[in-house]
Amino acid sequence: MILPKDRDPRLITVRRGGTLTDADHHLLALWAANCAEHVLHFFETERPRDHRPRQAIEHTRAWVRGEIKMMACRAAGGRAMSAARDLKGAARNAAYAAGQAAVTAHVAAHDLGAAAYAIKAVKASVSEKEKDNIGWRECQWQRDQLPGSIRELVIEDQKLRNHICWFAFNC
Repeated sequence: MILPKDRDPRLITVRRGGTLTDADHHLLALWAANCAEHVLHFFETERPRDHRPRQAIEHTRAWVRGEIKMMACRAAGGRAMSAARDLKGAARNAAYAAGQAAVTAHVAAHDLGAAAYAIKAVKASVSEKEKDNIGWRECQWQRDQLPGSIRELVIEDQKLRNHICWFAFNC
């Protein structure tokens, strides 16, 4: 579970009664896509012929460019998460990261799902002894990718939701 019971109005678009602009919603989606793409190789190594997670990332970027509707992007996210179901470890988490990135088009707060699953993917790829260090490095890499206009929002949200995102954002 990555979404809180009470939704933060800063992550709800203006047209739905929140304060999130379309421009910042697009930046959140692009950041989520970048986080997911950074770990996609874990899935593609395991399932090289299954393109659903990559297509979800591509759909996210197409939605931002206005080339597809939100519903098509959200559906691609569902397909990416379906690709994860029978997998374990890094490959499973990478596919979930891609799915979460795509559903960010529907609910902006899914951006942290993409980031948290990406961190889980890298942690699942190493020994128990290395998990904390590599998780910290991935979290830092993600933060380095944040555009300035959404940086504070995302980092504050990570602090607020860290406990429901498997404490992935301890960096």
